[in-house]
Amino acid sequence: MNLYLFQVVNGIGLGMIYFLISVGLSIIFGLLNFVNFAHGAFYLLGAYLSYTAVSITGNYWLALIIAPLCIAFFAWVCERTLIKRVYHLPHMYQILVTLGVALIIQELCISIWGPIGKSISPPDSLKGVIAIGEFYYPQYRLFVIAFAAVVALLVWYLLDKTKFGALVRAGSEDAETVSLLGTHTHRLFSITFALGVGLAGLAGVLAAPIKGIHPFVGPEVLGIAFVVVVIGGMGSFTGALVGGLLVGIVQSVMSTLWPQGASLMIYAAMALVILVRPYGLFGRA
Repeated sequence: MNLYLFQVVNGIGLGMIYFLISVGLSIIFGLLNFVNFAHGAFYLLGAYLSYTAVSITGNYWLALIIAPLCIAFFAWVCERTLIKRVYHLPHMYQILVTLGVALIIQELCISIWGPIGKSISPPDSLKGVIAIGEFYYPQYRLFVIAFAAVVALLVWYLLDKTKFGALVRAGSEDAETVSLLGTHTHRLFSITFALGVGLAGLAGVLAAPIKGIHPFVGPEVLGIAFVVVVIGGMGSFTGALVGGLLVGIVQSVMSTLWPQGASLMIYAAMALVILVRPYGLFGRA
């Protein structure tokens, strides 16, 4: 029984990481109608930057702050110089451009950090386990769940209770009208893109001590993010959260029940949701 409880809690931790990745992808598509195939590569870059920051400073907490901010800034530069030029083009061209960016980032990571995987140790204060009766669980994984939950709450507040969030939601409905009302939409697009990608970089930092880092994880992360978005519904914060938790728990529990089919089952869950609700659990037509 403790084994399955362990896997469920593991799944919640994975699900919160998947949420951080997919909510950024969902926000970007919801506002910009832009398909970002480089999202997984930014996750990868965030993980590697955290590895470098920890290697230089020996301080994981500093890496947790620096790496996502660097990724967000890099995403802002990419959006201002390249991405904004293909907003008006069909999705096929957006996919080609962002896929090219993803390949460039991947090859740069291999050139700088090498093809061999890296690992990061959790901070000393979070090493060890917490005992709750006969149930033992790693402290760092509990921290990931709690920290990601706080970030989720902050993102919800930003999108639901602030003027910026109102503009993002209005822009996802009719960007032209928002522009006519006096909002600098290009600046709004840049900030939104940086925010979404920064959250993916943050997920990479949080996941690095758990899953390690290797230069070919980008496509895998991107695939899971799309599954979460499809299950939860495009452009939905709640959908990204519920979809991430569902995928994380299914993947974690199935790794015990049927290890060979753990990845297969998340796609089966996606197919089931599509059959019942083609626009996702919380999506709109």
